[in-house]
Amino acid sequence: MPSEFDSSPPKPAEGTRAILLDVREDDEWQLGHAPGAVHIPMVDVPARVDELDYDVDLYVICRQGGRSLQVVEYLTHIGFDAIQVNGGMVAWQQAGRPLVADGDRQAKIY
Repeated sequence: MPSEFDSSPPKPAEGTRAILLDVREDDEWQLGHAPGAVHIPMVDVPARVDELDYDVDLYVICRQGGRSLQVVEYLTHIGFDAIQVNGGMVAWQQAGRPLVADGDRQAKIY
């Protein structure tokens, strides 16, 4: 997992080479997510695929790995370079990687 996901995403001029795609539901996202992640719930990915860039590596993450695996299979099938983040956001938090949340609450996954 690239360390570039430990802070806000680089500016477009800096040439973003990877995107962290969080496919969890809205309520899960609001509790906590990785800085700079792109949020598209799993059920919305097919309808919003035009928002993704074919020229970057897509790291797909969910809570523990089930949904992200399905999304990776779909995205790979339609031509994306998609990689599943093993262990999901639970493993992310356990590894001490940064989390942010909406509003004033403390970010948490579990």
